[in-house]
Amino acid sequence: MGLRGARERRVRTGGVELCVAELGDPARPTVVLVHGYPDSKEVWSEVAARLVARDFHVVLYDVRGHGGSTAPCPLRGGFTLRELTDDFVAVVDAVSPGRPVHLVGHDWGSVQSWEFVTVARTAGRIASFTSVSGPSLDHFGHWLARRRSRPTPRHLAQLLGQGVRSWYVYALHTPVLPELAWRGPLGRHWPKVLERTEKVPPGDYPTASLPSDAAHGAWLYRDNIRARLTRPRADAHAHAPVQLVVPLGDKFLSPRLYDDLERWVPRLTRRTVDARHWLPRSRPDQLTAWIAEFVTRHEDDSDGDGAGDRTDPSALADDAHPTKAVAPGTTQSARTPRGVKGPRAAQAVRPVRDPYAERFGGQLVLVTGAGGGIGRATALAFAKAGARIVAVDRDPGTAARTALAAREAGAPGAWGETVDVGDEQEMEKLAARVASEHGVVDILVNNAGIGLSGSFLDTTPGQWRELLDVNLWGVIHGCRLFGGQMAERGQGGHIVNVASAAAFLPSRALPAYSTSKAAVLTLSECLRVELAEREIGVSAICPGIVNTGITATTRFTGVSAEEEQRLQRASSRLYRLRNYPPEKVADAVLRAVLHDRAVVPVTPEARTARLLSRLAPGALRALARRGPRL
Repeated sequence: MGLRGARERRVRTGGVELCVAELGDPARPTVVLVHGYPDSKEVWSEVAARLVARDFHVVLYDVRGHGGSTAPCPLRGGFTLRELTDDFVAVVDAVSPGRPVHLVGHDWGSVQSWEFVTVARTAGRIASFTSVSGPSLDHFGHWLARRRSRPTPRHLAQLLGQGVRSWYVYALHTPVLPELAWRGPLGRHWPKVLERTEKVPPGDYPTASLPSDAAHGAWLYRDNIRARLTRPRADAHAHAPVQLVVPLGDKFLSPRLYDDLERWVPRLTRRTVDARHWLPRSRPDQLTAWIAEFVTRHEDDSDGDGAGDRTDPSALADDAHPTKAVAPGTTQSARTPRGVKGPRAAQAVRPVRDPYAERFGGQLVLVTGAGGGIGRATALAFAKAGARIVAVDRDPGTAARTALAAREAGAPGAWGETVDVGDEQEMEKLAARVASEHGVVDILVNNAGIGLSGSFLDTTPGQWRELLDVNLWGVIHGCRLFGGQMAERGQGGHIVNVASAAAFLPSRALPAYSTSKAAVLTLSECLRVELAEREIGVSAICPGIVNTGITATTRFTGVSAEEEQRLQRASSRLYRLRNYPPEKVADAVLRAVLHDRAVVPVTPEARTARLLSRLAPGALRALARRGPRL
């Protein structure tokens, strides 16, 4: 996409000249994007364009020695965190004098930004900080020291794991060789390496300055790593709210690096995403949404006198962290119990984290059959995690009520949609409308379904069509339309198809229903294989007997209307006696997405049925022959 329309200026500081680009209206909240290694500011082009579209003033600059900025002379000693902080202050003075900025850093841009947000001279200049794939060297140094001082098996495993991931750090400390590699074959092949290993789409990134950028940037590591990791600052407390974005597939940084972060950050929001290291290129939509929400939330703190957050960093010790209401996904230290100090203090204030809020906050989730039962429970569970909800049902009243309940549960946005999922044209219109008004769906839950009981010979072709239109074609339409949008966007996603334990079981009472759910299960398995290369997960959820309203509307073939009503009442009574709540199935849905599980039998009977279908299918057939005739 490039930085089309950017206004460039030169900012002199510390013997170098920085290339600064601005986009958007300077009167709007200012977001400063700081790039990492071996990048230049163009790594942010996709995110920058999206932030400008959301009405932010976006500022990007090439770190000294990168892109259009000049390099210090000599290189050695010219990339210390002190010089980098001088550069940041100079840029902020030029682009946003007198008003705090919202800071976002990726990779080494995040590493140096941690310095900006924890030194006293920038207090009041930063309204918020979003950290992506880059820890504070001071926090990292303390993390290492604590694990070395207590060499438990877990701590040793964490040290070894991060040590392996940090192979490139050792390589960059070798003299001359990194520069030769980057100016030679590595620089030529780096774009293809990113495409293959990081799923970065091809385009105008990286720029032609990559070889010299990477050669100069090696001094970021040489000037800072050893000094800070061996002698970390003891006062590295953040004086602004921090949003931590952790890609779970990062090959360079372990998520465990941030285990102790509440010790240093009194106002911390955690986000996790199933992606790799280069989020600004591979997940620009999700990253932009999180940045925009965080900036908007904290912009009010910097309005008024323009002073921003002037909290004294020295007051942010472990026993002085304030406690206040926080948004979904935010973890915050509580006050240390009286008399608890030192290492025990950090343990005493460690909050319980909500992995669902970290993972799903701000994501767009569409749930079909959301008017009641499993669909409604699933929509509300995602809403409590801070996701935006599209509640789809063929009953407009129940869809609207679920959307209202989702907003009350914590969804930042929720909308009801009335659609018959079996109608191809209606689903096509829905997919186009959702994409236009809310964006591409991040998580799709195909839950809508109806019941049908009775023997195969008593089931009419019309009843087959009605059942398959909803139970199977509804899933096909959802996967094709919304899954197609996910694939075209190229930023991953997840599809959940609600099947049933009936998919594992031959049944004389539910031949049509079992067939439809077995087809959903097989479709899900096929899609999981096909879409894996697009980083789109697919999960099949297979509940057993769950206390929902489906039994009250289940049709029974070959019986009179009176007998059908009696059977519906009997089935409903059985499900009530079983009393397995739909909220447990909803929790299984969220866990399936969180851990990218393929097939999830939910209830004990579902797990038993799946096990027997693998180990003793003949026994299941024998049981089915003796099963009840409804």
